[in-house]
Amino acid sequence: MAAAVQASRRRFGLFAILRIIVRVFAMVVLLLACLLPYYIFALLRLRNPWPRTFLAGICWIAGVQIRVVGERPKGSAFLIANHVSWIDIPAIAQATGSAFVGHDGLASVPLIKHLCAMNDTVFIARHDRASIHQQVEDVRRAIRDTGALTIFPEGTTSDGTGLLPFKSSLLSALEPVPESVRVVPVLLDYSAEAASLAWVGEEHGVDNFLRMLARRRPVVLIMTFCPPLSGEQVRDRKTMAAAAREAMLQALQKP
Repeated sequence: MAAAVQASRRRFGLFAILRIIVRVFAMVVLLLACLLPYYIFALLRLRNPWPRTFLAGICWIAGVQIRVVGERPKGSAFLIANHVSWIDIPAIAQATGSAFVGHDGLASVPLIKHLCAMNDTVFIARHDRASIHQQVEDVRRAIRDTGALTIFPEGTTSDGTGLLPFKSSLLSALEPVPESVRVVPVLLDYSAEAASLAWVGEEHGVDNFLRMLARRRPVVLIMTFCPPLSGEQVRDRKTMAAAAREAMLQALQKP
């Protein structure tokens, strides 16, 4: 990280660099403070809130202010959200306490895999039909353990001004939807700030991370919880993807 900050001096002013240093230090302190209670809860096999507590703290340290529109889901829920930046994950965790579904490529990096596993992340292989039964069981176990699970069906980040096509294959692990689980589309709208936050193109993840932490102004995120999908909308993964995307497009077009 120090090397990344050093390389960023050409792009950031002195005060921006100081903001980055202070925020990174605060995040490290928060991580260390959450580790001990996390392992105590894990040892006692208790429902572990500390990973989501850590992510919520990251959101606050990064200066994100969340405005919620609609009704936050209560009970077991599968959240379908658009993806703009790394900050989406801490923001959703802060607002809902959700765990996440990630593609199996993330599991190939040991450190990332370990950190994701601490947050009950479910890794799915979108093209591995042979393991779909195990993926379904993993998804349902994660929802039972955490209450909410979030997936980004675009499969990558967008520029925040619209929605990319949804990959219905990413929803195959939820097919069929358990009766007790609600499927809720969630729109993340950064409005005019989207262009300055979006992680797109060839930008390195560390660069996007630093650019976010260098900001002086807070980030306002409008998080819209659309009505849960029902009936024919949850018939299969393709109808779920289409219905969720349509609901989110309508929310995006509202003033």
